[in-house]
Amino acid sequence: MAMKREIRGSFKYGRSAYDFQEGTMLFIGAGQVASFSHAVEHANTETASQGWTILFHPDLIRKATLGKTIHEYSFFNYEINEALHLADKERRFLNTLVDTIEMEIQQNMDRHSQELIIQNLETILKYSNRYYDRQFYTRTNINKDLASQFERFLQSYFASEELSEKGLPTIDQCGQALNMSGPYLSDLLRTETGRSAKDHIYGYLIERAKTKLLNSNDSVSQVAYSLGFDYPQNFSKLFKSKTGMSPSEYRNLN
Repeated sequence: MAMKREIRGSFKYGRSAYDFQEGTMLFIGAGQVASFSHAVEHANTETASQGWTILFHPDLIRKATLGKTIHEYSFFNYEINEALHLADKERRFLNTLVDTIEMEIQQNMDRHSQELIIQNLETILKYSNRYYDRQFYTRTNINKDLASQFERFLQSYFASEELSEKGLPTIDQCGQALNMSGPYLSDLLRTETGRSAKDHIYGYLIERAKTKLLNSNDSVSQVAYSLGFDYPQNFSKLFKSKTGMSPSEYRNLN
């Protein structure tokens, strides 16, 4: 994770480049490849960098609580253009946590060092999660438009032949349709509507399934296949988990 300020340069993430802005924070998961290049104001002169970068091996947190919960911080899977933009007070607060980690690393290590470093790492992540929520809220007008676009995408997908041919759209597919990552879309929707992207997808599926069950003589298996399920029992299990009754029970009840 990195926070960069006042840098004239680019951050390369795969084949894409992202220009740093004031108070921008980025998160990159293990195994991903990235590089940073400075811009040059004059010949043989590099611009000064401001900010910090923390790189840590997964083994550092593997036995700690953070090792079990780090997958919950979905921003490690965001695209590079979905960075966190910090207010001054947010940046200053995170800087104090980073200074504490640096102090622990530079002094003589003892039996408390690793625990304290991990605690501060976890605090940075928790506050970053809060700041991302703030970012979603402050962009609510844009997010409402994106939520509407997502609804239109689902309407179009479920009305097409793609559902029966390809099955349910994945969260990544939905994100790509709106030019963003799947995890970012899901978090945006959860903030805006209280429901994740997967909840929205299942909601459309169940409504379409109800319509098919009540307006056709197709068997439950045929309905399942038409909705893109390879195995009817998976459809029945999902339907019951969302409605409290099996497809057959729903059909007979209505």
